Amino acid sequence: MTRKTRRLYFVTLGMLALGAAAVLVLTAMSDKLVYFYSPSDLQTQHITEDRRFRLGGLVEEGSVEREGQTTRFRVTDTVHTVSVAYTGILPDLFREGQGVVTEGRLGADGTFQAVSVLAKHDENYMPKEVADSLKKTGQWKPEDQ
Repeated sequence: MTRKTRRLYFVTLGMLALGAAAVLVLTAMSDKLVYFYSPSDLQTQHITEDRRFRLGGLVEEGSVEREGQTTRFRVTDTVHTVSVAYTGILPDLFREGQGVVTEGRLGADGTFQAVSVLAKHDENYMPKEVADSLKKTGQWKPEDQ
């Protein structure tokens, strides 16, 4: 075996090893990725019940209902609305008409089962995903930024 052939084998084996490592890393990461959707996105996308994702928008006025530890509310992007159920303690800044990002799964009945709720932390902040979603639907108000 010549020196040139041996070098070609090593380079080929190295490329195969790098390719296999990249495939393993991407496969492992795909299980951990959490995508962001707005209520309008949910109307156009087919999302399976076992898929975890983030849902963001504005808490619809007059939609918050508390039943013990469980809170039900609706998230809207002013075009479409999704019902959300969350069991736990909500952030202090959670209120109607404010931006919110929830993480969880879509139930069989179409209700989003949230495992976490994030509310904006001051009057000048709206989560980037929510702001982008509102801009896309044409409902963006500059004073909301």
